Amino acid sequence: MALATGNRRWYVVHTYSGYENKVKTNLEHRVRSMEVLDKIFDIEIPTEDVIEVKGRKKNVVQRKVFPGYILVSMQLDDDSWYVVRNTPGVTGFVGQGGKPTPLSELEVERILKRKTFSKPKPKTEFTVGESVKVNDGPLAEFEGTISEINVDQSKLKVLVNIFGRDTPVELAFDQVAKL
Repeated sequence: MALATGNRRWYVVHTYSGYENKVKTNLEHRVRSMEVLDKIFDIEIPTEDVIEVKGRKKNVVQRKVFPGYILVSMQLDDDSWYVVRNTPGVTGFVGQGGKPTPLSELEVERILKRKTFSKPKPKTEFTVGESVKVNDGPLAEFEGTISEINVDQSKLKVLVNIFGRDTPVELAFDQVAKL
């Protein structure tokens, strides 16, 4: 199986979901121990910062952009393919017919630059049509139904029944709780 391509490219490697960090560590050790530092250059797990709202606390956490996948910058040949493919936790390369397909420069740039330029995205556990209880502000203890979700501003539009009439109210994610 002659896989030589002669230059450094990025490849997507499929792993067991949840084992991306372990696979990265294992692969880094294998690269050093099998002396292929001149063929496998970099291993990345694409992540992004996400704001999680739990209770009334906002936390910034890192979330994997592509769970179950890592990116490997390498010069593809029989030796480098063998090292990556036989790393514990790796299920294979992404490509057609068992042949690894390299990412384009544009794809790599979009994936790797994603974290550096974007502000943390709020993660919401809410859905339109879901019933919630207001737990803060002048409408505390009222119940309503979510009619809109604005993830960028971390706000919800909730229809609250006031005096027998549904009234739209804009509330922050941390001002409501699921019923």
